[in-house]
Amino acid sequence: SFGKALADIEDEDIVVLDADLSSSTKTDMFKEKYPNRFFELGISEADMIGTAAGMATCGKKPFVATFAAFATGRVYDQIRCSISYPNLNVKIIGTHAGITVGEDGATHQMLEDINLMRAMPNMLVISPSDDIQAKILIKKLAEYEGPAYVRLSRMKTPVIYEGLTEDNFEIGKGTDATIFATGDLLSEALKAQKLLKKANYDVRVVDIHTIKPIDKELIIKCAQETNKLYSLENHSITGGLGTAIAEVLCDKYPHQLTRFGMENEFGRSGTPADLLKYYKLDAESIVNKILLEK
Repeated sequence: SFGKALADIEDEDIVVLDADLSSSTKTDMFKEKYPNRFFELGISEADMIGTAAGMATCGKKPFVATFAAFATGRVYDQIRCSISYPNLNVKIIGTHAGITVGEDGATHQMLEDINLMRAMPNMLVISPSDDIQAKILIKKLAEYEGPAYVRLSRMKTPVIYEGLTEDNFEIGKGTDATIFATGDLLSEALKAQKLLKKANYDVRVVDIHTIKPIDKELIIKCAQETNKLYSLENHSITGGLGTAIAEVLCDKYPHQLTRFGMENEFGRSGTPADLLKYYKLDAESIVNKILLEK
């Protein structure tokens, strides 16, 4: 989705940089169409960030892409000092995020990137949930002036936003509880919503695709209108979506929030489906916990 959207943007100022993973990040689609604006930096992520920063100072619009584990953790200092601090127009795409990388194991299952990037001044943080939303957001980012981080999943997800043409993303109008979800786990939240409906428990699901700046008004509205609040993310519960929501609630409208996510641990190797079930982030596990708290 990212690769196709990027290759479809007709803007001669866009340049794309990759770190020896273009066939996995799908920037090879851009390379095939615009070879003169594609730059392969090899296994040299820090150099890639610095090069992108230099290009941005010359008026280019760099998109840099690699696995989320390398796009944030390996190059945090370079992003902080060379992109965030001077507020440069560089888009950082972290692919293969979360435990749903699966068999690649703990070293590649980046669970801290939202925490790292949302703490960075000037940085926009986005986590799309399906093919259609990802394409829309990538095209909007090409027009956005400033640094941004986009978190993408490797796992195949169902199409959720069929026919979507603008980013207005509240789904459902339940009154008993709200599930705030982001990224590839939105589909699990929607499955849980259907299962809970069969149990006569009316739940709304809200897609938080933009984690920074977060929609404070929407969070407060849901806290006012529903009895229970839950967050669901393919990320550590420390510093991620759940923390961002809790900060809003603490500051503006005190309300209990139950967070679903990784709890102070690394992932392990396995299929995405098995890992979601093992860490109780699948729809059935979510439903069981919510019904226990009902």
